[in-house]
Amino acid sequence: MVHPFLTHADNVLPSGGQSVSARRAVDLLVIGAGVMGLWLVLKAGRAGLKTLLVDAQAPAAGASGGLLGALMAHTPDRWNEKKQFQFDALVQLEEEVARLEAETGLSCGYSRCGRLIPLPKPHLREIAERNGEDAVLRWQSGERRFDWRVLDTPADPTWLSPDACGAGLIDDGLAGRVSPRSLVAALVAACDQLPTVSRLDGEAVARLLPGRAILSNGEDIRFGQAVVAAGVGSFGLLDRLGPVLRKPLGRGVKGQAALLKADVPADAPIIYLNGVYVVPHENGTVAIGSTSEEEFDAPFDTDHRLDALVEKARGLCPAIAEAPLVERWAGLRPRAVDRDPMIGPHPDAPNVFALTGGFKVSFGIAHRLADAVLSGMAGQPMLVPGSYVLEHHLKVASAE
Repeated sequence: MVHPFLTHADNVLPSGGQSVSARRAVDLLVIGAGVMGLWLVLKAGRAGLKTLLVDAQAPAAGASGGLLGALMAHTPDRWNEKKQFQFDALVQLEEEVARLEAETGLSCGYSRCGRLIPLPKPHLREIAERNGEDAVLRWQSGERRFDWRVLDTPADPTWLSPDACGAGLIDDGLAGRVSPRSLVAALVAACDQLPTVSRLDGEAVARLLPGRAILSNGEDIRFGQAVVAAGVGSFGLLDRLGPVLRKPLGRGVKGQAALLKADVPADAPIIYLNGVYVVPHENGTVAIGSTSEEEFDAPFDTDHRLDALVEKARGLCPAIAEAPLVERWAGLRPRAVDRDPMIGPHPDAPNVFALTGGFKVSFGIAHRLADAVLSGMAGQPMLVPGSYVLEHHLKVASAE
């Protein structure tokens, strides 16, 4: 489905029944126009690489076209390289978005709005207070400090119900939100401004080889390097580049979300409790999410699970108790075999890189993963946690 906020620019190549050249050569082929692929294309285009972005449908046709947009960090306890990587990415995203908005004149719906986490039980407050001590040490970037405070009652009882806060609540000053669709629209607009970037919508990659890709329309693309950023569709393409694996490299996990129309302050904080997200956006809407379903029959249909989620959210947030529901959404999010994102070169096809498997963290770290992939393509170290590297996931998928 082509989302209505995305328009096709002059450098979008013909597809479908229209004629295309039999063979094309590019420096970089990027497969997948979700948030991962778009950040990579933007940064590659800024660097002057002749880049072709191919998507089987259209930008944000998959999980990147969802509703939620919560940007939340791992808890500050038991610090490790993954938590540090995500923290740095979340801090850096603010500048990345500001540059993107300046280049395009489009809003990405970004705000470091914070997050409230109710504490229903006394033992949870004890844990939260210890985490606050960890945040003093870990949640700092240069001169900037981000709070993790434990409070007795919510400042605005019409936003977060005191009934949910039996032992108080956490006020997290690092968290933020972005409008997924607005961010993607800005990324597309920025990519379309770059003279070395072209897009081809509506054509899937039927076959991927170390130096060439055959599209569903028969076109033969020769590339110097390729990046597979096609969400759930990435895993099959990467699987076939090497020996048969014992387990698939990844799978889709179904998520359902909803959008409510509500007149709430644009800077209201996210509410999060036990998998229920309440995310206010700047356009007078509030996103509710999200389910996480390993087994499903209809990946793109909503059902009673979403109804139950919305009711829980209304109970947490009195301001949306009667808010009308304006959209229901369901889709598949890419989860790699070892859960963490999957990036880096394939050992059997060194000029083919993975950039996928973000699952629930893609929007907060995609820009930094794109930087890492570009470093890897230039022969420089990819400064990412070891569990992110494609070769690590291949070992997990090969193990008995």
